[in-house]
Amino acid sequence: MEQVERAVRADGMIPAEKVHEEVVWFYSELGIADTFFVHGDVPQLASFIVSIYASKLLHHTSKQKSLSELSLEHVTDHGAIFMCDSTPGSSTGKSANVEAKIESEFLNPHRSNTKRYRVEAYRSEPAAAKEMRLRCFFVEECDFPEGNSTDANETDLAKISSRQFFSRASDHTKGLVSSLMSEVVRRTGCVTRLVESGEDFRLMVATRYHDSQRLFSGLSDIYRNCGLSASQKFVEQFSNDITIYSLFLQKLPQSDIQISGVSDRLISEVSLYNCLPPTSPFVPYFCKKIFSLSEAAYAHVVWVFCQHFLNRVGADYWTLRDILDVNKTSEHAMLLDRIKRKLRSDVYSSNDVFEIIVSSPDLVRALFAQFAAVHRIPRISGQTPAARPAAEMSSLIQRTCMNEHESQVFLLISTFNSHVLKTNFFQFTKVSLAFRLDPAFLSTQEYPQIPFGLFFLCGPEFRGFHLRFCDVARGGVRVIRSANREVFANNVRNMFDENYNLASTQHLKNKDIPEGGSKGTILVNLDCQHLTTVAFQKYVDGLLDLLLTGRTPGIKEPIVDLYGKPELLFLGPDEGTAGFMDWAAEHARGRAAPFWKAFTTGKSPTLGGIPHDTYGMTTQGVHQFVLCILEKMGLKEEDCTKAQTGGPDGDLGSNEIKISRDRYTVVIDGSGVLYDPAGLDRAELVRLAERRQMIKEFNLAKLSPKGFRVLESDRDVTLPDGTVVANGMDFRNQFHLNPLVETTLFVPCGGRPEAVNVSNVARIFKDGQPRFKYIVEGANLFFTQAARLALEREGVVLIKDSSANKGGVTSSSLEVFASLTLSDEQFLQHMCVRGNTAPAFYQSYVADVQQIIQRNARLEFDCLWRERENTKQPLCVISDLLSSRIVRLSQELAAAEPLWNNTTLRQRVLQAYCPPSLLELVGGTHGLAFCPESYLRAIFGAFLASRFVYMHGLDSSFYSFFEFMQQFSR
Repeated sequence: MEQVERAVRADGMIPAEKVHEEVVWFYSELGIADTFFVHGDVPQLASFIVSIYASKLLHHTSKQKSLSELSLEHVTDHGAIFMCDSTPGSSTGKSANVEAKIESEFLNPHRSNTKRYRVEAYRSEPAAAKEMRLRCFFVEECDFPEGNSTDANETDLAKISSRQFFSRASDHTKGLVSSLMSEVVRRTGCVTRLVESGEDFRLMVATRYHDSQRLFSGLSDIYRNCGLSASQKFVEQFSNDITIYSLFLQKLPQSDIQISGVSDRLISEVSLYNCLPPTSPFVPYFCKKIFSLSEAAYAHVVWVFCQHFLNRVGADYWTLRDILDVNKTSEHAMLLDRIKRKLRSDVYSSNDVFEIIVSSPDLVRALFAQFAAVHRIPRISGQTPAARPAAEMSSLIQRTCMNEHESQVFLLISTFNSHVLKTNFFQFTKVSLAFRLDPAFLSTQEYPQIPFGLFFLCGPEFRGFHLRFCDVARGGVRVIRSANREVFANNVRNMFDENYNLASTQHLKNKDIPEGGSKGTILVNLDCQHLTTVAFQKYVDGLLDLLLTGRTPGIKEPIVDLYGKPELLFLGPDEGTAGFMDWAAEHARGRAAPFWKAFTTGKSPTLGGIPHDTYGMTTQGVHQFVLCILEKMGLKEEDCTKAQTGGPDGDLGSNEIKISRDRYTVVIDGSGVLYDPAGLDRAELVRLAERRQMIKEFNLAKLSPKGFRVLESDRDVTLPDGTVVANGMDFRNQFHLNPLVETTLFVPCGGRPEAVNVSNVARIFKDGQPRFKYIVEGANLFFTQAARLALEREGVVLIKDSSANKGGVTSSSLEVFASLTLSDEQFLQHMCVRGNTAPAFYQSYVADVQQIIQRNARLEFDCLWRERENTKQPLCVISDLLSSRIVRLSQELAAAEPLWNNTTLRQRVLQAYCPPSLLELVGGTHGLAFCPESYLRAIFGAFLASRFVYMHGLDSSFYSFFEFMQQFSR
């Protein structure tokens, strides 16, 4: 203290007679820990004292008598000091404002400043400072030694600590932090610990830096709502991207809460708070104590739920659709499409729903009580009151609401409550809020085939769905990003429908394999577009919370399960998630999921994955349909021109370039448009495909005089024919509809769903004639069904996505089959690639998979072509009928006990389905014992159903089926 006093005197800013008094006051009256002074930098401590004295003078000139209203804010290039009044238990006032400012400017993981800051906060006590309570905040830029580790898995404090923490922290604190660090690097979410010390205790929270937004002030709101106050607060940053908060808490004088009983609640609420977006409009209602944290989180969830299921089109729309014939008249389809889009956007905005929810807080509390009464296992203090019966709740809603709009919102929330089968909402630790719903609440008018299972998830960075159409189902998970607020609002409106349509298409596409169709979608919040990896990880962890039985007290405990049956999801890569499959499998393994090997497909070969892009699995099927069409038409591939969306940088696009032999004139990808009527240089395209580069890397010297490339970033570009392109992005997005594009083949290998729809399909025609003769829809949902019908009516041969694009799902299914069939030891030895050379079995298995994909494509094409010639129906209609027939028959056969119990038949079917290399490795069908019976039954049904329908068509008789089964049995 003497050194600091000398430094203050030397500074000369404080009168000499006041220096000692001010130094003593700073050291003894503000509740600051001794370690702060022992390890503090003398010039820095002196500057703090001078700054506080200057603030006192300013306070005195404002004629305020009480020092409790003293305020100081001093910001430098390397930190800041704040001082203000602090009333224990109050969420308003200067202290809360200061915490918000520190969060925004120094602890905000989304700010452009890459510096990291640590915080120490102290509050004076009445006994030490008479009538006043002041809170001091000291913010310092972290001083990390050169060479500190940035490895996210590093736990050695000597390698990841700032100099300030490592020199000032006690051995006891370092031990606590080290223990937390070892645990948090293995977790997806935060780790919370409470260390009791008599009547006080220390709350410690470790989390990843990107998850720390608003947690500093959030923790204050949480402990205040528990009847506690904090004397000291610390925020420490580590170079492995971990942030640790330490708060020293005491019971408020007026609080009757027992310290021993509040620990569970604190741990649960920290986890729950971290599941809410920092921008959630319901967080302030918790801070103001209008809602409890659980009620605020529940209100947020149902608010998001309503945004997806409230704006339905209504009965009048369906009456109109029944009157109009959308299959024969494209004008009617266009009109209905416009009406449907308008109805979806005009009824309720997200703000409308929010205002309705917060207008009736008592009703929200009653609905939450109903929800909690079913799904909360009593353990946490502060239980909600008894819930009202469903009939009484409906009556309460009708009595409380002022109009039909309000009642529709709250009735839908009540519907949500009654259809939740299980949730992790009341788990002690979680990173997102996950709900398994009974999909029976969906309208059969809008969703003709009700899904088997529906998962709904909300996280701080995203919202998500997962739909599946039967118990054993598989499909990709895609990330949906938004360029601006308008796009985000449109994505919210369309997200569930897109998910449903993709899962439905997948279900039809999966007719050759045991899994039904499923699909997952993750819509990233507008302010979190850079956090897609985090969003995916929290989505997966939320799903696992509902798939696994919790067995760790205080972390993952059993949940209320109204479904009551084991569930297993198979996830695959899709837009924006191709690089995440390894993590998901390893994470499932880390959480002791017995199904971890099969949980994801599209893994890297080191984890037994069969990469679609490396082996061209999706393209094997798409291109086989191209070849089949050309054979029927008597055309040579080399003589055909082709247009393609999805460029040489993508999986399907690159492999289509590499294995085809036709003449490209158009390639469109994310970077722009490449066009040459004389034919694009194939060697140059192959070069890009081999390197997985976009067409922006195409060598322009390889273009003819009439060829051009327009990048999405280009503006005011003049084409060879004199046309001026004002906006490259608009030109790219619409070029597949441009009259310049006129080819024998059109193979969409990428693009957004409904790129060709009823409102723009007319632009595919030129002088009444289609500009493409043959279309193989490699990209999912590139055409709407109405657009497909319009094209086929004019003679276009079109193979729709659910038929063409099934090679990838076949490969993924057989990857799952190997994962389920092999033991862990066999899997690691024969399916996991180490080094540059794959195991011999792996190579043989991949070759088997490719042959199966090609064979299945030809079998389906031959059946489609026969049915088209016999019935004159469009191929896209036949494809759906074929898929529906196979899927329905597959489920019936899988459930047929007499057939399954026929040992000879069962063995022959499994032998015919099983790739030869796998059958040889496991020693015949008896070696399939590791594979779950439910999966083997699905194989049994799928194989028999697909082979029968491909062979005998849609109008096959019972006798033909009997004959087919007789042949198989023999």
